[in-house]
Amino acid sequence: MDGPVIQRGFVAFSGDKLTAVGPMEALPPFPPEEGLDAEGGHILPGFIDAHCHLGLFGDALGFEADDGNESTDPCTPQLRAIDGVNPMDRGFREAREGGVTTVLTGPGSANPIAGQFAALKTDGRWVDEMVVKAPAAMKFALGENPKSVYNERKETPVTRMATAAIIRENLARAQEYQDKQSKAEEDPEEDMPDFDAKLEALSSVVTGDLPAHFHAHRADDIATAVRLAGEFGLRPVVVHGTEGYLVPELLAGAGVPVITGPCLTDRSKPELAGQSLENPARLRAAGVKVAICTDHPETPIQYLPLCAAMAVRGGMDPEDALAAITRDAAEIAGLDRRVGTLTPGKDADVVVTDRHPFDWNGRVKAVFLNGRRVK
Repeated sequence: MDGPVIQRGFVAFSGDKLTAVGPMEALPPFPPEEGLDAEGGHILPGFIDAHCHLGLFGDALGFEADDGNESTDPCTPQLRAIDGVNPMDRGFREAREGGVTTVLTGPGSANPIAGQFAALKTDGRWVDEMVVKAPAAMKFALGENPKSVYNERKETPVTRMATAAIIRENLARAQEYQDKQSKAEEDPEEDMPDFDAKLEALSSVVTGDLPAHFHAHRADDIATAVRLAGEFGLRPVVVHGTEGYLVPELLAGAGVPVITGPCLTDRSKPELAGQSLENPARLRAAGVKVAICTDHPETPIQYLPLCAAMAVRGGMDPEDALAAITRDAAEIAGLDRRVGTLTPGKDADVVVTDRHPFDWNGRVKAVFLNGRRVK
């Protein structure tokens, strides 16, 4: 994904890192028992789901399985996905079987400020051995979801204005907190601010060290995300961006990437009324960097390649759609030094399919994660 397609080639790795990629004529000697013949299929980087809730919403319905939304407080930036993910969730096995080797997973969109996402590999017995990066992003939510969660209890927020105000107030407090910390570090006579877990978590967001992922579907909510990011100097990413195709010049002009999807869903709520398969293609054509996600469990994570295929049906170039679940997804997630392309030195996350991954009748034949075969 960082060079031309190799029509008849090989991928080599040693331990957990890729060592060589090239045409078969350059294949180095190796013991036959250590090789896998792709038999006319395709060899690709492990797929990356740049936004999901894997491990936080189990198969069972009800209270026990729901660890994705802490709907007791509109502002919970101190929450960490790594404390809630269940690695034994069978969704991780299904992810591997579908060729998905890396995910960004974290809290849902009940709260205007929901908490910290983590980037994980999809194989492991406990979260700590799966972490690629934690935190990987701070989750914010605009639009319908935070309104509906608190509206029934007559608590704030119940309007889009209140949602934005909560975000703005807490980002401003975090800036003040971070400024006081910086002054105290530079001048021993200055007092350190009292520890505040929420503001501590938001400090890296307002300094630009941690990306701000904004859940936003409607075009006006997308514009609010861009506005808030501009006010506070954030590094924004729009998640879902369902009506992004209505404001592509806004996103392109501000250099804001979009993680689109899920596309394999119904229009189950009002703000999805403008859902279109053409969205990723139209954003990409406007110069917006695009990734494609499942939003698991909204769409089961093993169907990530199918979601990318649907983007092709909506007009996206197949290579761009493949990049949206590999290279571009890795770049948006800040993981491109390790995953997303078959580049020597990167993690040996490799998927072997019997046909092009967008072929409806194709199958994943083998998956290697950190150099170890997991399918």
